[in-house]
Amino acid sequence: MRYITKTDLLIVAKNSGLIMIGIGVMCLVPLIFDLIYFEFDIISFVIPATISVLLGCFFLKYFENSTYKKMRLKHGMMISSFAWLWASFIGGLVFMLATHMPPIDAVFESMSALTGTGITMFEDVEILPHSILFFRALEQWIGGLGVVVMVIGVLTKPGSVSSKLYHSEARDERIKPSVKTTLKKTLEIYVIYTVAGIILYMLAGMPAFDSICNTFHIVSTGGMGIKNANMGFYQDDLIYFISIVLMILGATSFLVHYKVIRTKGKSLIEDLQFKIIICVIAFVTLMLYFISNIVPIDLLFTITSAITTTGASVASPMVMANWPPFVIICIMCLMLTGGSNGSTVGAIKLVRMITFFKGIYRHIREIMSPEGRVVPIKLRGHKIPEKAISQSGNFITLYLMFIMFTWAMFCLFGYDPFRSLFAAMSLQGNNGLELGIINHTLNPVLKIISMFDMWTGRLEIYPVLITLRAFFEIFRR
Repeated sequence: MRYITKTDLLIVAKNSGLIMIGIGVMCLVPLIFDLIYFEFDIISFVIPATISVLLGCFFLKYFENSTYKKMRLKHGMMISSFAWLWASFIGGLVFMLATHMPPIDAVFESMSALTGTGITMFEDVEILPHSILFFRALEQWIGGLGVVVMVIGVLTKPGSVSSKLYHSEARDERIKPSVKTTLKKTLEIYVIYTVAGIILYMLAGMPAFDSICNTFHIVSTGGMGIKNANMGFYQDDLIYFISIVLMILGATSFLVHYKVIRTKGKSLIEDLQFKIIICVIAFVTLMLYFISNIVPIDLLFTITSAITTTGASVASPMVMANWPPFVIICIMCLMLTGGSNGSTVGAIKLVRMITFFKGIYRHIREIMSPEGRVVPIKLRGHKIPEKAISQSGNFITLYLMFIMFTWAMFCLFGYDPFRSLFAAMSLQGNNGLELGIINHTLNPVLKIISMFDMWTGRLEIYPVLITLRAFFEIFRR
């Protein structure tokens, strides 16, 4: 049976045009800093921007009247998958032109920034031009909400197309009934926290440029810093605490943020996922503090970075690699879990973990109960549908299968099994914490696998699988 027709491809092509234009515009923003710091590397940004904008305009014009078929979720997922790949390639072209990086490394850098993974291929980021440092930060900031979400929130009109594209990036929470209005409110909240972060960093004594870039990569839970030592460069506890607050805000649902003012803070305190994040951070930090000799602020920062999937660090990968194995295992469990649904984080996410374990507990209760009794599962006072329970289990299983494959491939190429598992979890969860094996010396095959993990991790696997299924069906014909 054919699942993908020519009409489906025309819908995808037509609706990809606007996103390609948005990606091209993104490449022009860093020119502000290029001119401020007199770097005059305009060509490196203008060429990729021109390619993306012109192709986007061509797609919009050429396929304008090609089909009137209603857009479905499968189309949105294919558009979203293509958009993230296209943004990574265009961003990679910027890095290639500006820094002469090898193509694979350049695309890896762009994919890592956009997906909020934050692992860099640069040996020394401090020698990079200001425009490139800002471009990396901007990619993380845009990727925090989502490439497609950003474009449809700013450029598109309300309607079913916006709704399908919104759901295609694994988002389902709505602040307002309209997806378009939801995106605008989400973007407003995101900008407010970004401005607040920049001001707080500057008040803490951080230079203006550093404040902008660091806020971009922290509030988006991206973690790709502008210093070789990441946030550890500043050696300032106040800056660390500001970063911890921003990471937690980024890992909290935007729906909860929206309700904070109306409920005078009650929505934040009463939110189950937020309470779990805070309790887990506090409990794990205290537990590991008493069983290790790690500096408390370093421990607190790293644990917060792990559960929020930020990947920012104050301890270098080599230092972390020498931490006690039990500490590393705890961090890996936090990386696997992730933060709230409807936030900027990656990984499995708390709501799926809660649903999954509630399903297990329900099964135990049904076995122990009188025959024929049906035990309902509730979350926040609402009954959880059976479909949601099975979907959570399916996703977690699929997620772990991807980690196992990546882990096996790293071991095949001779890397330490323990560090390889840590790297696989970090890549699939778009985390970015690292123990020193993912860098520019990595085998090209593993770089490609790593990019695939980051791509699937950010889109939560299914959109990519649907896109690959469509590609193989077309190729088979």
